[in-house]
Amino acid sequence: MVFGSIILVLVCFLLYYFLQVARMPELVFTRTRLNQQLVSKLIQLHRPFMPTPWAFNSHLQLIVLVVKEFFSTPLRYDRVEVIGMEDGGTTGLCWVGDGLAEDSPIIVVLHTINGTPQSMSQLVDDLHRFTGWKTVLCVRRGHGDINFTTPKYNSMGDTNDLRAQLDTISARFPCAPLYMLGSSAGSGLLVRYLGEPEVNDQVKGAFAYCPGYDISIAFQRSHDFYSRLMAKKLVKNFVEPNRHLFQSKTNLSQLLNAENLHDFHQHLFAVAGFESHDHYLEHINPVTVMDNIRIPIMVLNSEDDPVCVLQNVLEYKRSLESMEKSILVITKRGSHCAHLTGWLAQSWSHQLAADYFKALEQL
Repeated sequence: MVFGSIILVLVCFLLYYFLQVARMPELVFTRTRLNQQLVSKLIQLHRPFMPTPWAFNSHLQLIVLVVKEFFSTPLRYDRVEVIGMEDGGTTGLCWVGDGLAEDSPIIVVLHTINGTPQSMSQLVDDLHRFTGWKTVLCVRRGHGDINFTTPKYNSMGDTNDLRAQLDTISARFPCAPLYMLGSSAGSGLLVRYLGEPEVNDQVKGAFAYCPGYDISIAFQRSHDFYSRLMAKKLVKNFVEPNRHLFQSKTNLSQLLNAENLHDFHQHLFAVAGFESHDHYLEHINPVTVMDNIRIPIMVLNSEDDPVCVLQNVLEYKRSLESMEKSILVITKRGSHCAHLTGWLAQSWSHQLAADYFKALEQL
């Protein structure tokens, strides 16, 4: 009797999993020759995405992702550079595969809103292993071991800082093609950079992982629990320890007391170096320049993402389809920057990004 009940439960679970969970990715793109060639080369896009059976729920995917990051062996970067910005600020570059040939392709990684070299180590290491290329993490002001050396902080990053980092990379490896990946907030910085003038001509392709699109409204839509948790971490990690640097900035008290991501970014503008919130959005919001992107870019979102929610994606689905060199991939499951698959909860998205870059390089 007990054995029969177990079999019945198992059968019901398998039926639910294969009918409702393991689904084909939705692809949105203009059917140009390049896009069709790329899609044909990416086997993952022709099979259902099968999230880890014991953690296919949106929240479980995030929990497992955090646990894996916490218990993973610290990645030993081959080279760590500290770069001074024109205004006295400081950023950094963390390299893996630094000893490869000078013309070896380089994947430039832009980290998450609270990202550090350690929290991004699995992504950096996977991209390096899956491609065999150099991989470099661009560390923003105040993240990891990079201290604030000027009273300027922007959770979404700064395209001027990114240009300086890319100039440093290009100066060392002038013959190396560059591929760029932005994760979460890093995807906003990526899109903003690619949509502005003066894009480095060594950049050949890009991958935007779980973007939030229009940051004027995206933070209001994030799940309340994650929004509050992330806002508290931003205050704790970046604002509170450096309040002596930011004490002359307007709205500092409101920033310190921000309850969620929306509140935090409503009051960030002065600390980020802008006159008003509208001025901040004018220079930071990625969607205002997204249509200007001229290089191939793949965008990956998940329908069950609690941070960058599906509504954000749907509002810009047609815009992405009209961009001749973009491919939008939407999975049924995957949560926020997780996309864990298999019994060992390996990253499906890291492999997809690596395969996309390799296909671009071949073409």
